[in-house]
Amino acid sequence: MPNKPKTECIIATLPAFVAVVCSITLLLTFAGDGLNTRSPFTARTRHTQRASPVHGGHIRWGPKGRMQPLRKAGGLQVLIKKSIPSPGVKPHARSELATALRTHTCGELRASDDGEQVVLQGWASSVRDKGGVNFILLRDRFGIVQATVSSKAPAHVREAAKQIRPECVVEISGKVSKRDDAVINKKMETGEIEILVDDIRLISRTGTLPFAINEGANEAEAKEETRMRYRYLDLRRPAMQRSLLLRSKASMAVRNFLHQREFIEVETPVLCRATPEGARDYLVPSRVHPGEWFALPQSPQMYKQTLMVSGYDRYFQITKCFRDEDLRADRQPEFTQIDLEMAHVSQEDIMRVGEGIVRSMWKSALNYDIPAIPVITYDEAMERFGVDNPDMRFGMELQKLSDHPTIVHSEFKPLQDVELVKAFVVPGQAKDTSRKVLDGYTAFVKSYGLSGLLYGKVENGGKSASGPMSKISDDLEPLLSSLGAEEGDLVLLASGTASEVNPGLGRLRAHVAEKKEMIPDTYSFVWVTEFPLLEYDQDLARYVAVHHPFTSPLPKHREWLQDPERIKNARSAAYDLVCNGFEIGGGSVRIHERELQEQMFKLLGLPKAEAEDKFGFLLEALSYGPPPHAGMAFGFDRCAMLLTGASSIRDVIAFPKTATARDLMSGAPSTVDPEQLSELHVRSTVPSQLPGSELAAMQSEHTESR
Repeated sequence: MPNKPKTECIIATLPAFVAVVCSITLLLTFAGDGLNTRSPFTARTRHTQRASPVHGGHIRWGPKGRMQPLRKAGGLQVLIKKSIPSPGVKPHARSELATALRTHTCGELRASDDGEQVVLQGWASSVRDKGGVNFILLRDRFGIVQATVSSKAPAHVREAAKQIRPECVVEISGKVSKRDDAVINKKMETGEIEILVDDIRLISRTGTLPFAINEGANEAEAKEETRMRYRYLDLRRPAMQRSLLLRSKASMAVRNFLHQREFIEVETPVLCRATPEGARDYLVPSRVHPGEWFALPQSPQMYKQTLMVSGYDRYFQITKCFRDEDLRADRQPEFTQIDLEMAHVSQEDIMRVGEGIVRSMWKSALNYDIPAIPVITYDEAMERFGVDNPDMRFGMELQKLSDHPTIVHSEFKPLQDVELVKAFVVPGQAKDTSRKVLDGYTAFVKSYGLSGLLYGKVENGGKSASGPMSKISDDLEPLLSSLGAEEGDLVLLASGTASEVNPGLGRLRAHVAEKKEMIPDTYSFVWVTEFPLLEYDQDLARYVAVHHPFTSPLPKHREWLQDPERIKNARSAAYDLVCNGFEIGGGSVRIHERELQEQMFKLLGLPKAEAEDKFGFLLEALSYGPPPHAGMAFGFDRCAMLLTGASSIRDVIAFPKTATARDLMSGAPSTVDPEQLSELHVRSTVPSQLPGSELAAMQSEHTESR
């Protein structure tokens, strides 16, 4: 077939081309018709009726800060027209945190934003009326900024400003104005500027506050019970927000550090089987399986070991754990744990990763570089400090005196026929320590089982000491010299069993240093290794695991498990990381051989049938090619407490429990309807919760049994 001339081909395609052009024109016409419709993502100011972008919507920013409305047509973004800002007012600058209701947060504006027209929302932190000029400090999570309502503002704006009270939620519109140098507030990050308000709106009011919330408020004025009851207000305080933001920053640093090292984050079950791990379990009845119970995990121990058998090599998660134990400043019934496990590693490998985790947290949160971390054994820690979680920020180490000639030849009865005598020196504190304070120290050590405390105030150039120590010998100079005590020092000495002397003096050492403000404001880390594998429980008449039953003994002590005389001295491949006297992390090399694990259960007095029943799936997993593995876990709440300088982990947990394990805000724990208990096949035995007839029956049964 002969080819058509080119001119004929062009003419033939003209109708199709015209149709396409007409279609595009029609689409653009419809798009343009919609431009006058107000977008829900634009904000109106008092100065102009134009649409101002707050976040996204149908407007983009063009050259020189001019707004360019957009419409999508056939997948193409088409520029329709330009909107020019009013004279003397800069358009809204784009903020990463802008929303449909605000252009900026309260903490991000600076002198470089001078002249910007902004819309802010936040809480009125304080309100002042200075001769017809109203100053409102507007606060949100990101910071605080001063908004000024001048006497020249419109009447309705001045009237609205008078209605604002502290902690009301307010919206202000106005222009950023750079302050004169003489009135710059250097205590505020936004202190170089203020917002000259041209419109103000009260969004929500507040009731009478149970305690002050603003930055300058005295936290001590509010009781902790009140703070816990109104936790939603307590969390609004800037100090609490800084703590939780720092915690979040540390959490992100941990995740980034581990992801960069090929760790995989795996979630393990929260409803699991009750196992004997030391503390009491929180139990959950099963409705589907009457009479059977779940337990909330004290740790994901067996699951993470199972993941190593499954070949995941490097696991971690930041997870909730639960223990029903007596509470204190650094304990909660539910707590957050940074949990990790590694396969084909040694103890040194896992410790290196553990150091990397804390370095990443401290660097990210505080820009603090942790120096080299020393490593000491458990025996060394007990010898020098009396405890296995020593505070290394100060000296005053314990010194053993049992074999000192002055002690050996002393006729002073408290020093005769005792297992251990130790002492420590408090430099320069003899004069400033009253008898009342010393009596307090004695009462303190008695709580650890000691019968008393000997003290001496060094005098006469370090040759003698006053106080009960003077009864030890007529010549104390050799003893004081060996202690390194000088005139004006205070010596504290105790005698008794090792289980009494070590913790008694060890805790007293930290107590004295804290009370006398002798602890420097810094961080000191130490690894403690080679813990005892087992300890004998007199009440149970058997050995119990010091860490947990899955901890491997040191290779050189493995044979000691067969020797009844040496087993008590066997040491484990366990390690703790301590910071400022707090154990923040710990772990161990795991047992990866079924035979050794079964041997460990036997040593712990766990019958084979019971071991199979409690730990059957782990024992079975150890029969299918388990790799050597090790792991550790960090108490993330404790880490956050140390990072923020808080005195309790309750101050770094959003919704903590009180010292009596209650949530005062929500009212948990609480009673439940009898119908719910019936569905779970559970009955309460608390007398106040029993129906009258059932209570009478129980009382009758009790009377008959007597």
